[in-house]
Amino acid sequence: MRYRLTFGEKVFDALNYIVLLIACAAVMLPFLYIIASSLSSPEALIRGEVTFWPKGLNVTNYQVVMENKVFWRSFGITLFIVVVGTVVNMFMTVVTAYPLAKQGLKGKNIILLLIVFTMIFQAPMIPTYLIVKNLHLLNTVWALIIPGAISAFNMFICLTFFRSLPEELFEAARVDGMKEFSILWRIAVPLSTPIMVTLILFYAVSHWNNYFSALLYINDFKQRPLQLYLYNLIAQFNMNEEMASLVESNVVLSPQGLQMATILVATVPILLIYPFIQRHFIKGALIGSIKE
Repeated sequence: MRYRLTFGEKVFDALNYIVLLIACAAVMLPFLYIIASSLSSPEALIRGEVTFWPKGLNVTNYQVVMENKVFWRSFGITLFIVVVGTVVNMFMTVVTAYPLAKQGLKGKNIILLLIVFTMIFQAPMIPTYLIVKNLHLLNTVWALIIPGAISAFNMFICLTFFRSLPEELFEAARVDGMKEFSILWRIAVPLSTPIMVTLILFYAVSHWNNYFSALLYINDFKQRPLQLYLYNLIAQFNMNEEMASLVESNVVLSPQGLQMATILVATVPILLIYPFIQRHFIKGALIGSIKE
């Protein structure tokens, strides 16, 4: 017999659909506006006629972005920060979480207390800047990698997952003569693929979207990561030399269209990667948060 929904359940489902549609629209409409603006003609943008559909199809903005050497240099710097920074993050997180997940580690509670302390009371900006300066990291990509080499929150997620792994498996490996370092990288890490993928995504997206640290530590024009480049392009309306030369050569361009095209090109890589790791991301986030 088919179950019939009550009136209250129908109202509840309808409200859920409405809320989800509103949330979806709030996320998608700005993205559609960026796409439409990047593909619209300068005249339509100046007159304010563009909403969520391009007017006067124009791909010149994308041609300018693709030929912009400054943009691709910043893109390459950001790509280096994401790859190297994520590797450093994962190494530091794993080698910190694994021993803290073991019951026999002396002083474990004190170490965990100190780590929790850093989550509640974070270092002020000026002392952090002075440390980075004294380490001669200013105007280098390492200023965006080393100070945030490990996240306490992500470390606790990894620690919780390591605690859920059967200790008998590790004991059997020790009986076979394996050292702790081998056990970690040959047994614990492969068994923790879902949480590893989740943490990789957390760290990679954090590096990709980080502009405030670059704003503090990077003053060299040639060392700007992509997000700082976008910040300067949008907030300060800076046009680089390549764009200025195109304007002078009678190519009709709109600053707003260039901004939108640059934002879209900078966003596409992370959008292309996320669907392939979404399955591991959801599984790892759930397991790492509820298992003990």
